Amino acid sequence: MPQPAQPPAAAPMRLATVIRPYAWGSVTALPHLFGTEPTGRPQAELWMGAHPGDPSTVDGVPLDELIARDPEGTLGERSAARFGPVLPYLLKVLAIEHPLSLQVHPTTEQAAAGFADETARGVPLDAFDRNYKDASHKPEMVCAITAFHGLCGFREPTATADLLDLLGLAELQPWIDTLRAEEPGHALRAVFAEMLGEPARPVREQVERALLGSSRDDLAVYRELARACPGDAGVTAALLLHEVRLLPGEALYLGAGVPHAYLGGIGVEVMANSDNVLRCGLTGKHVDVPELMRIVDFTAADPFLVRPEEDAPGERHYRPPVPEFALTRYDLTGEDSHSLPGGLPQIVVCIEGETTLDGTLTLRPGQSAFVPAGAAATRLSGKGTAYRALPGS
Repeated sequence: MPQPAQPPAAAPMRLATVIRPYAWGSVTALPHLFGTEPTGRPQAELWMGAHPGDPSTVDGVPLDELIARDPEGTLGERSAARFGPVLPYLLKVLAIEHPLSLQVHPTTEQAAAGFADETARGVPLDAFDRNYKDASHKPEMVCAITAFHGLCGFREPTATADLLDLLGLAELQPWIDTLRAEEPGHALRAVFAEMLGEPARPVREQVERALLGSSRDDLAVYRELARACPGDAGVTAALLLHEVRLLPGEALYLGAGVPHAYLGGIGVEVMANSDNVLRCGLTGKHVDVPELMRIVDFTAADPFLVRPEEDAPGERHYRPPVPEFALTRYDLTGEDSHSLPGGLPQIVVCIEGETTLDGTLTLRPGQSAFVPAGAAATRLSGKGTAYRALPGS
């Protein structure tokens, strides 16, 4: 006698996804990675998740709608109780050809207050000058697929003073003196605000000219920004930040208030299910300097690299200090399999080769699946590379 079909929330589901064509994206990187035809337009971000801005779909039904129909079956009792009837994370693959905007993300409290204020004032969600798109914080982590390049977090002020000295501009001396003499947090706050202010435009123009005329290796990344974003205040502000280069498999975590900009490379990114971004520069989009000054964390600190833990051969687990998400990389040999536990909402994306879930749902590069909490432990097998997003511990 034939067995009844499994209910939708008890088995892995193939996702149909969207690639966003932001101008900073690469025309060729994702097509090359996934074996697809280029469209002639930039392909910047592959989105996998239930964010209302571009939810993935299952047989034409948006994932956020499927979750709303059965929160406990799709998310699990623990996740639904902690985060409500929403998938707590968003998974992306990024392909960066040109610099992203220099930006920060708010804390939960800042996001909730900012969203409520703008909503009460009747600012449309799609307004150019809207800062807060939702009431959530947006911590994020990027794991490099290729060599990955970015800026992240404030350098120690005295080290930045030494860097500014290399430009040989007398007009920078007040900032250099502040960075060397004042308490680090106060110094960074004062110089950052002045760098973004309109009165500093003539100084910023001189900084750009000096960068473009320099051949020093330690100024190379800022010289490239001056070429890519002429006249943008973010070029000068970027001089305050660490340069970060990730090798494949290395991961960078970004908490609330940490200024950052991605500059190049391909990576898997996982974040809280939010679209809250406050921009500092390197962009033609809205920059609200007074609001930025409330949100930016002016602590000088090294970039937060997340060291993977190898719980089993072929499994590298990245566990950042937030409850909304974690990430696992699987390097599959064709002779092994891995167990994905039940009771959790998980998304699996194939990056290279071929991945199979429970021997029935096969994923090729760029394809992904949602494993609902109602599914029993799922076997992951194949030959290639896959990533899995899930709630953090």
